[in-house]
Amino acid sequence: MPRFFLSDGGPVDGAIVLTGQQASHARVLRLRPGDAVAVCDGAGTDYDCTVAELTSDRLVLIVRGCAPSASEPRLRTSVYMAFAKSDKLEHVIQKATELGAWEIVAFPSARCVSRPDDRSLVKKLERWQKIAASAAEQSGRGRIPTVRTVSSFAAAVTEAAACDCAALLYENERSVTFRSRVEQGPFSTAAILTGPEGGFEPSEVEEAAAAGLAVCTLGPRILRCETAPLCALTALLFACGELD
Repeated sequence: MPRFFLSDGGPVDGAIVLTGQQASHARVLRLRPGDAVAVCDGAGTDYDCTVAELTSDRLVLIVRGCAPSASEPRLRTSVYMAFAKSDKLEHVIQKATELGAWEIVAFPSARCVSRPDDRSLVKKLERWQKIAASAAEQSGRGRIPTVRTVSSFAAAVTEAAACDCAALLYENERSVTFRSRVEQGPFSTAAILTGPEGGFEPSEVEEAAAAGLAVCTLGPRILRCETAPLCALTALLFACGELD
């Protein structure tokens, strides 16, 4: 069933009107009056609708009912990923959205090669949020994850430490496994921190541990910076029964 996200507002007098890119997408899908579609408010509510009218610039839908989205994980997971080169962060945003991340947060760390300035971040954040929106629509999510940045590694650690389950993934850790940490659930909130291409500095690992984060290994293999957060997110959701 075709799925659309509301950009703002909600139904008015039992109807939803979509314009712009949404209406253009509906024409590409060749929707006709009477066709069933799903519309999500981006905050966890799905509306069952039928097409009433489709013109060159708008799609009019009649709301038949609404319900909480069945596709949203109960666990709210924040994925903290250090700035990475090229489009690696974009890849993680797309896939983490599909998997069920609550939010994706980028941050600078000592070994980051990519260090976007404030001006470039404005454009990047706009693009990253669009990637998340597109992935949420494609994967049937009930909400669009927020994509944002924090100004420092310390800020990322402080935020993450407030979650029920917070872990920093470190390739040089040998004893504490990520599996052992996630099996200590249940949790309602979780945070995963992963580093850039060169990994974390030992001093950063010590800072995270002092703040209460579990420093964990994802196993004996060295994972790329774009692989580690997705591996950890999948393992966490699986352990918490969110992939059943």
